[in-house]
Amino acid sequence: MDSNIFKFILRHSSREQVYILIITLISFPFVYYSLDLPKQIVNGAIDDKHAGDFPKVVLGYHFDRIEYLLLLSFLFLALVFINGGFKLYINVYKGKLGERMLRRLRYELYCRILRFPLPHFRKTSQGEMIPMITSEVEPLGGFIGDAFVQPIWSTGTLLVYIYFIFVQDPILGAAAVSLYPLQGWLIPRLQKRVNQLGKERVRTVRKLADRIGESVSGITDMHANDATAVHLADFSDRLGTIYDIRFEIYNRKFFIKFLNNFINQLTPFFFYSIGGWLVIRGDIQLGALVAVLAAYKDLASPWKDLLDYYQSQADVRIKYEQVVEQFQPPELLPVERITGDDTIEGPLPKELSFSAVSLVDDSGMTVIEGLTATFPTDGLVAVVGAGVGKDELMLMMARLISPTSGKIRLGEHDYETLGESVIGRRIAYVGAHSYMFTGTLRQNLYYGLCHRPLREAQYEDDAAKRRRARRAAASQAAGNTDFDINADWIDYQAAGVDGPEALQDKALEILQAIDMEQDVYRIGLNGTIDPDKAPEIADRVLAARVSVRKILAESDLGDLVELYDADRFNSSASVAENLLFGTPVGPVFAYDALAENEYVLSVLQRTGLMEEFIQVGAQMAETMVELFADLPPGHEFFEQFSFIGSEDLPEFQPIVMRAKKEGTAALRPADRTRLLSLPFKLVPSRHRLGVFEADLQQRLLEARKVFAAELPADLRPFIEFFDAGRFNEAASLQDNILFGKIRYGRPDAAERVQTLIQTVVDEVELRDSVIAVGLDFSVGVAGSRLSAVQRQKVGLGRALLKNADLLLLNEATSALDGVAQSRVHRSIRELRDGRGLIWGVHRPSMAREFADIVVVRHGRIVERGDFQTLNRNGSALHELLEAE
Repeated sequence: MDSNIFKFILRHSSREQVYILIITLISFPFVYYSLDLPKQIVNGAIDDKHAGDFPKVVLGYHFDRIEYLLLLSFLFLALVFINGGFKLYINVYKGKLGERMLRRLRYELYCRILRFPLPHFRKTSQGEMIPMITSEVEPLGGFIGDAFVQPIWSTGTLLVYIYFIFVQDPILGAAAVSLYPLQGWLIPRLQKRVNQLGKERVRTVRKLADRIGESVSGITDMHANDATAVHLADFSDRLGTIYDIRFEIYNRKFFIKFLNNFINQLTPFFFYSIGGWLVIRGDIQLGALVAVLAAYKDLASPWKDLLDYYQSQADVRIKYEQVVEQFQPPELLPVERITGDDTIEGPLPKELSFSAVSLVDDSGMTVIEGLTATFPTDGLVAVVGAGVGKDELMLMMARLISPTSGKIRLGEHDYETLGESVIGRRIAYVGAHSYMFTGTLRQNLYYGLCHRPLREAQYEDDAAKRRRARRAAASQAAGNTDFDINADWIDYQAAGVDGPEALQDKALEILQAIDMEQDVYRIGLNGTIDPDKAPEIADRVLAARVSVRKILAESDLGDLVELYDADRFNSSASVAENLLFGTPVGPVFAYDALAENEYVLSVLQRTGLMEEFIQVGAQMAETMVELFADLPPGHEFFEQFSFIGSEDLPEFQPIVMRAKKEGTAALRPADRTRLLSLPFKLVPSRHRLGVFEADLQQRLLEARKVFAAELPADLRPFIEFFDAGRFNEAASLQDNILFGKIRYGRPDAAERVQTLIQTVVDEVELRDSVIAVGLDFSVGVAGSRLSAVQRQKVGLGRALLKNADLLLLNEATSALDGVAQSRVHRSIRELRDGRGLIWGVHRPSMAREFADIVVVRHGRIVERGDFQTLNRNGSALHELLEAE
C-alpha cells in the first residue's frame, strides 16, 4: 500500500482529479462575471449620468432604462444559478469520488486482514482492526475529494475577489437578513432526512464492523475452506450499501447547500431590481444602495476554507499513515494465494513431505525443530503428542502456518506456493474450535463448498438487474471484487451431488454419522415454516396432528395433553393464551403487553371483565407479597410463579397496601395496569391460586368470542388463531402437531409426549422435513445458540460434506463424551474409506485403530509405527497412554 495518502489518491484517481480541476477552473470566469455585473447594473442602468444613453440596443432589441435594469438583474440571477450549479456538481462529484476511494481503501485493508499470517492474529485484536477500517478512515473519504480541488477552488476564488476589488475599487457591503426566516424554516426540514440517513449509515457501519470481527474470529476456517472469495463478495456488497447511503447524503446535503446559497443571493437580486427602481424614482440615494451591496460580500469565506483545508490535510495524512502502518505486518501472505484459481488436475499427490522443517514462534521459542517426514495423503495416520509441536504440525499440514525454515512439498508441488483454491478445496481441516458464522445451520454446513459464484442469481425484474449491474460497475470502479453475493456459490460437484435436494440428503446422512441428527430434529420441531412455500410439509404436519389426536383419544396418553378447543377453557395454558386463542405475530399482541393493548382493554370493558381482572391481579399480588416477601432472590418459587420476579416484588408491596386501604378503583392508572398484567400470566393448573375459577373461565370464553369476532381488519395480521383443520404459521412444528398443552403435574409427561410425537412424525414420513427445517435454524453470533459439542459436530460435518481428498482432524472431537466419540470415530473412518485421514488425537488411546501412528515430542517425531509395535515399556506412546 502507498505510504502517503496523496500517492494513494493519485494512483487510483488521477484522471478524476484532473477532470474536477478543469471543471473548477472553468467556473472561475463565471464567478468573476457575477462580481462585475453589479457594477454594470449600477453604472449602466441606475446612475443618472448615463440616463441619456437610453434606449440601449442588445442583440437587436431596444431597451429603455427600466427594461435594461431588469435585463441585467435577471442576468445576475442566472449567473448566481450557474455558479451554484457549478458548486453543486463539484461537491457531489467530490463526494462520489471520495466515497469510491474510501470504499477502495476499506476493501484493501480488509484484503490485508485476510492475508495476515495466522500467528499475527495472536497479537492483534479485533478491537484494534475494526475501528481502523470503519471509523478511523471515515474522515479520509471527505478529504480525498477535496485533496486537490479544495485548495485550488479556495485560492482561485480568493484571487478572483481580490482582483475584482482592486480593479473596480468598490466597498463591498453587508448582507440583508430579510430572507433568514425563510431559510430558518425551510433548511431544517430538508436537513431532517439527511440526519436520518446519517443514523442509517452509522447502523450499517456497525454491521460492517461486526462482519469484520467475524472474519477475524473465523480466519482459520476461511483459509482452510478457500472461502475468502465469498467473504470478499459479502464485504463488497456491504460497502456498496454504505456507498449508496452516503451518496444519497451527498446529493441531499449539497442540494441544501445549493438552495441555501441561492436564497442568500436572492437578496442582491431584490436590491438591484427594486432598490434600483427606488433610486431612479428618487426614494433612496444611490450611495445608500451601493453601501448595502458593498457590505453584502464576504471575503472571509474562501480564506477560512483554505485554512481549514490545510488543518484537515495534516490530520488526515497522519491518520492514514498510522492505519497503513498497522496493516503491513511482516510475512504478509501473497495476494495470489487467496485470489488465484490454481488447480491440481487428477488425484491429489500421494505424499505430503516435510524436509528439515523448523518453526520458531513470535517469542523466539523453537516449536518444531528439523522435522523430516512423509505423510500419505490417501492413508490413515494418527498424530499423538503432548505439549508443543503436535498442534503446529497439524496446522502446517493444512498450510495455516508456514515453517520458519525447511521445505514442505505436496508431491512435486511447493506447498507454500499453492493457492487456497487447491488446499482449501482438496484438503479439509477441522480444529478443536471450529468457528460458526452468523447465519443458519445449513449455511455453516455448506460453508466449505462456497469458493466462487458458479450460477448467476436470478433477479425478478429489470430494475433488480439494472441495480445489480450498477453495483458490479461500482465495485469494479472502486477496485472491489464484482462477485455477486446473491449468486449460487455452492459447488455441488465437489460434494459429489447434482443439486440442492441431493446435497440436503447428503447433509442429513452426515448429520447422522456425526451423531447430530437428533439435535437438529429437535431444533426443527421448534422451528416454523411458511405453509405457502412448503405446502407438502404443512399437509403432513396436519396429518400428524390428526394421528396424535387419535392416539390420545384411544390410549392412556390422553390425560397428558389438554387439547385446544374453541369452546373450552384450557387450564394448562395461560389466561392470555385462552383469551387470544391464537399465536401472536409480532409485538402487537405479545402476552407481556396485553394489559396496555387498547383493543384488548376494550374487549375486557365490553364483557365486564376489566374490574374483575384488576381484582384478580390484586389478589395474586397480595398472595405473592405475603408468601415470598422473605424469600431470597433466585428462589425456585419465583421461577414457578413466574408472573412476579424477586426484583418486582418490592414495587408491588405499596400497590397492595393502597389497594387494601382505598380499593383498586382509587389506584393510579399505572398501578392498575400493573395489576391488570398479572392475570394474563396465570396458568390455573400450574399456579393453583384459586383466583380464576369456573365462572370467570366461562366469562373469559365469551370474551374470546368477542375478541375474534370484532377484531379490526388492520389487527388481523398480528395474530394467527388456532384452528384444528388449519396450519398455524406463527406456531412451531411441534405446537402444530400437538395442538394443545402438556398438563402440569403428570410424571414424565414431557418425555412421553415427545416419544409420541417422534413416533407419529416417523409414521407420516415427516422426519427428514423436520430436520430440513432445523437446518434453517439461526446459529446466532459465533454459533452462540449452539452448545460447544454441537459447534464441534457442525465443524466435522462441514469438512465431511466438502468431500476433500485429505481430511485433517486436530482434536476435532475433544468436546464429545466417550460414547459419542466412539460412534463418531467409527462413522468418520467408514466415510473416509479409501481416502486420506490424518488425525491429531487428543487422547493417545484413540490411536489404537490406526496402523500408522506418529508420536511427537518437543517438536520432533520420536516414534512411528503401528499401535502394537509402539505400545511397549519405555516407549513414548506407552508413557502417554499411562498418563492418560
